Amino acid sequence: MMNRRTFTKSLLSAVPVAGAFGSGAFAQGLRDITFVQPSPSAINSFPVFVAIGEGYFEEEGLKVTVEAINGSGAVLQALSAGQAQFGRPGPGPMLAARSRGVEAVHIYNVAARSNFGIAVQEGSPIQNVEELRGKVIGTGTADGAEVGFARNVMTSVGMVEGKDFEFLTVGDGGPATAAFLNGAIDAYSSSTADTAVLNQRGMAVRDITPAEFGRFFGNGIATMADTIANDRELVEGWSRAFARGHAFSLDDANRETVLKHLATGNPQEGEDKEFQSALFDAVRSKTIPTDTSNGYGWYPAEVWQEWHDSLLAGGEIPAPLDDLSAAWTNEFAAIGNKAIGG
Repeated sequence: MMNRRTFTKSLLSAVPVAGAFGSGAFAQGLRDITFVQPSPSAINSFPVFVAIGEGYFEEEGLKVTVEAINGSGAVLQALSAGQAQFGRPGPGPMLAARSRGVEAVHIYNVAARSNFGIAVQEGSPIQNVEELRGKVIGTGTADGAEVGFARNVMTSVGMVEGKDFEFLTVGDGGPATAAFLNGAIDAYSSSTADTAVLNQRGMAVRDITPAEFGRFFGNGIATMADTIANDRELVEGWSRAFARGHAFSLDDANRETVLKHLATGNPQEGEDKEFQSALFDAVRSKTIPTDTSNGYGWYPAEVWQEWHDSLLAGGEIPAPLDDLSAAWTNEFAAIGNKAIGG
């Protein structure tokens, strides 16, 4: 598995991972756009790669290049700098960015169920997050969604970063394993994918996240408010293609085709077919909302408020946002669901 930190020498220095989807997939006359993701995993952004492979973006007149960069903070920087039209940041980093005047907007709830957790080694005596007082929690990035998630969890039990616990950026995969083995960290805040990598590499871990944090949705598709206002046709086209890729991937009849598209997007993930399949199952399950009455990609307003309040309590935003509702919208999820017959 590839370490995400090797993709971050500059903001958009990664090799485009979508360019290998066949020479005939992209006809002349298509509009070039860029999607930025916070890690190199194709599985974590599976609807994008499937929509590329199935030609759904092409049908909307779009040629999508995917760039992997380091964490949600970098994704938001790329969006605000105009280096990408769409990205997949976490809600915590995005609200923090909005508090600094970055007008990014979430338009599709990809990780409808929390895809983050705090894990400890299988044999650790630590049984719950309250026992992390005075301990060190490792993270993959310094400002990724996993950091905000863990801070929210720790705040919920009355702990403050720098006083009651510490974060240490250790990376993912091999570096995270090494950090556990040398005692640099006592726990690790990670995504479903990162945890699966640790277990696959022989570092058995178990999740100690309080069950109530399962309601905190994770990374979703975002764009800039200016893009929505001035290029609505683009956002609608993206939303239709993305939703079709999502729906195609949820149908088990398409499983082998989906895994082939994902292996094209990230060949290293496809080398171990058994692991790729298991990881896809784990990530895909997080994209299915507990309540499907509104279809896929729908954001619950009450959980946005909980995210906001947790960030405020943890000091990640200095003051309440003037208009929290401006940070997200369900109108494009509705457009996407209509495209799949929902």
